[in-house]
Amino acid sequence: MSEAFNAIREGLEDAIAYGRGDTSHGQESHAQADRANVAAIRARLGMSQPAFAGAMAVSLSTLRKWEQGQRVPSGAARVLLRIMEKEPDAVRRVLEG
Repeated sequence: MSEAFNAIREGLEDAIAYGRGDTSHGQESHAQADRANVAAIRARLGMSQPAFAGAMAVSLSTLRKWEQGQRVPSGAARVLLRIMEKEPDAVRRVLEG
């Protein structure tokens, strides 16, 4: 068998053992998504919730859930929030144009 196949097989065996409670072969890790302070970013831009939701192309409900910590922005929304946070003047220029 190939070296790659053996590595995959060993990984699967470790995963099965870990699933059964044997923690001696595997390890668990947790990654936390970036938690942007959406309300602070919006306030810094001086935008209402409806205007900010429109600029983000999300529903007002989604924006409110982000601000309340019930949901976390992902993908392109998280990137756009970072741009809004780091370069608010550039965002203002784009939104005004």
